[in-house]
Amino acid sequence: MSARKLSSIAAGINWVEIVGSGDPLIRGLAYDSRSIEPGYLFYALDGLHTDGHLFIDEAIARGAVAVIHSRPVPSHRGGIVYLRLESPRRAMSPTAAAFYERPSERLAVVGVTGTEGKSTSVYLIYQLLDLAGYPTGFFSTVMSRTGRAERANPEHQTTPEAPAVQRMLAEMREAGMEYAVVESSSHGLSPRTSRLADVAFDIALMTNVTHEHLEFHGSWEQYRDDKANLFRALDRCGGEGPHHKRIADRDREVPSFGVVNADDPSAAYFAGATSKPVYSFSATGRRADLRALEIRADSRGADFLLLEGETSHQARINLPGAFNVGNALAALLVVARLTGRRLSELAPLLADLRPLRGRMTRIERGQPFELLVDYAHTPSSFEAILPDIRARTKGRLIALFGSGGERDVEKRRLQGEVADRYCDLILLTDEDPRGEEPAAILEEIARGIASKTRGESLLLIPNRMEALRTAMRLAGPGDTLLLLGKGHESTIIYRSGTIPWDEMGAAEQCLDELGYAR
Repeated sequence: MSARKLSSIAAGINWVEIVGSGDPLIRGLAYDSRSIEPGYLFYALDGLHTDGHLFIDEAIARGAVAVIHSRPVPSHRGGIVYLRLESPRRAMSPTAAAFYERPSERLAVVGVTGTEGKSTSVYLIYQLLDLAGYPTGFFSTVMSRTGRAERANPEHQTTPEAPAVQRMLAEMREAGMEYAVVESSSHGLSPRTSRLADVAFDIALMTNVTHEHLEFHGSWEQYRDDKANLFRALDRCGGEGPHHKRIADRDREVPSFGVVNADDPSAAYFAGATSKPVYSFSATGRRADLRALEIRADSRGADFLLLEGETSHQARINLPGAFNVGNALAALLVVARLTGRRLSELAPLLADLRPLRGRMTRIERGQPFELLVDYAHTPSSFEAILPDIRARTKGRLIALFGSGGERDVEKRRLQGEVADRYCDLILLTDEDPRGEEPAAILEEIARGIASKTRGESLLLIPNRMEALRTAMRLAGPGDTLLLLGKGHESTIIYRSGTIPWDEMGAAEQCLDELGYAR
């Protein structure tokens, strides 16, 4: 990426104070002093556990030539430009967009928000566009593609900070991609972080809105309102007309619209957040622009009837879980409206869509029970997956899960209540305790589990590997064992630090120990 003058990056921002002269050439951006290289701009952020102002000197020692900060610094180094304003975090988005030359303005950008289904919907939209012949990049909680290959996301952050967002969009532009699919979390859409504030969105998709992240937003109403900023962005980016961009290689206008889940009570709220056209989908037969009827789910996927107006098409997805029909409908509706392609052309491609790693991933090593790994970690996601699995399980339904520390505590008891309704055996274990006491988190979940007997049908085992081994030993012929909450993630976060974790690898290791072969 070419370097840019500081004045071009900082233009248009109201600074409280600028100390230092000159207009240094900025070669990169970083908010972690350990990532600074010569010629970089350093953002001194106020964090939950540390303060970026403490690392200004270290950043300069590593080669920073400019610093954006919020509080007065004790002394100023010669040759360094100090820019002070109220919120360095909110300044990251416009400065990063300017540094990378506003890449989203050269891409057709699809934003996906919701409590559940975001990562899967992003992945399905990306695949469907790719299969239809449209060069597409994406990034999500699980993985990304900004160049030639897909790669795993090692972070626990759904929407990265603004410099990473703009860098990945720029990588897509440089790689010749025309479409970008962006997982848009409530944190990323909140004005408190402004991570996505300078992304020029064309399409907004809402999968659903349930109970999550109240520790950040304060209330469910604020959580929903922050998510709706994605739909408000359509008006901010797109102006008055139905189109506001052209993709140069195809020389065609990009439509601007929203898509909502008609089965969610908040569908009208999101539709009302934009003046752009809003289309709807339903996996329950509810009146919508695109519906699924006659759903016949099996252990590998589902067959169903697609209905658009009076026109119908038979369809098949090879994605486990009946709930994935809704994700497939969302992807299909977005791609059809975005590209102008007919459903008769796109529907056959649904059978070729691949599942996302860690989302209803089946592990088969010859064991007599079904073993599934999924990222579900909210009460509503439990409600989405457990009834279907319960219905097709001949033996016992066994669930292993926990709840994240320093996150929404209200959901813990609700997780327990939902699991209690559908599961025969529950093992509570560590997810990401962070700074909280692991055993205390499990006790909070257990308060919602009324029908199980402690030590028999309800087991509290904080050590996740030990819990996995116990679950595998207890699972028998015809049972289904669900490993929930970690999915694709590569670590478990404790107060003492982060340890590596691979849920699928750990499960396979346990099966090996029990003597099951590939």
